[in-house]
Amino acid sequence: MSVSRTVRLMANAPGMDAIVITNDGEPFLDSSFWYVTEQNSGCFEDSFAIIRADGSMDVLVNILEEETARTGKGNVLVYHDRAELEKYFRESLKGCHKIGFNTHSATYGQVQGILKMAGGVRDVADAGKAIAATEAVKDAREIAAIRRACTISSTVAKELPDYLAEGVSEREVAARMDARMRELGGTGNAFDTIAAFGPDSSQPHCMPGDYKLKQGDTALFDFGTKYDRYCSDMTRTVFLGQPSEQMKRMYEVVRQAQLAGIDEYHDGADAASADLAARKLIDASEFKGRFIHSFGHGIGMDIHQPIYVSPRSQQKLAAGNVVSAEPGVYLPGIGGVRIEDTVLITKDGCERLTSFPHELTVV
Repeated sequence: MSVSRTVRLMANAPGMDAIVITNDGEPFLDSSFWYVTEQNSGCFEDSFAIIRADGSMDVLVNILEEETARTGKGNVLVYHDRAELEKYFRESLKGCHKIGFNTHSATYGQVQGILKMAGGVRDVADAGKAIAATEAVKDAREIAAIRRACTISSTVAKELPDYLAEGVSEREVAARMDARMRELGGTGNAFDTIAAFGPDSSQPHCMPGDYKLKQGDTALFDFGTKYDRYCSDMTRTVFLGQPSEQMKRMYEVVRQAQLAGIDEYHDGADAASADLAARKLIDASEFKGRFIHSFGHGIGMDIHQPIYVSPRSQQKLAAGNVVSAEPGVYLPGIGGVRIEDTVLITKDGCERLTSFPHELTVV
């Protein structure tokens, strides 16, 4: 029998009597609330999850969220006014003296308000590391959702050549990609779609603009969808017409660098190893020093979760981690190449969850 998410969370938080996960209004929402309640719906503004040391959980919601809340995990307590909310906090945290908060999302005002309502709390702790460690190892339900999100984005990746023609703008292609991911069942973008043509592709986070695709241009796309709140992340770089010899060499170096990094992905591996393997290959080429970001990051309900696949990372990878593999080379004013997949770490190695042809593609 699998161990519940809340029990695993508290096992990662020794010394804490409880963890309170808070949701205020947009944008102060915490994906960890949906993680512990195992919800894939609802807005859940002004809602709270209180997880005690034994893994039991009270979920405090207003009347708007009652029906949805009862489809998830936890003991649902519906409050109708401030006095009732205060009563529930006092009861749920009775006897709890050291309370953890997700300091990456909880506001100062929220924390102070909860402490005032609860009473008796003597110590406040940062539960962010415990939450991150728990969420980093995905269960079967999470992997299934990410796999579905990756299937959707991979389908769009394979269709990209059909979207491209001389004169089409970055904005037009990005909009078509977003609509197509929704048509295929995506429930929202994992992040704002990047479509960067020609010299714009040298900017790793270039947002789509009015640049129109020309013969010989690079076309770089970084995109992902959500399914049941879980994200996919991938980048594909293609060319309209024959690219320059320099861009061809750049593409092959990046392709080989991704393979070198992915070869280092396995249970128990140093997270830094993948980055260093890819970086070594790029820095041995004419593009030395032009790999200007890390090789990867964790992926889950948030597009960036705290698994750092960078040269300075002190973390180790574990089966159940989902991470990106995304080396890139960027030459300002000329263009860039990035190739990215979403990858599941397994007991025996790893599995690419996104799929598209990795050989150089000329449209």
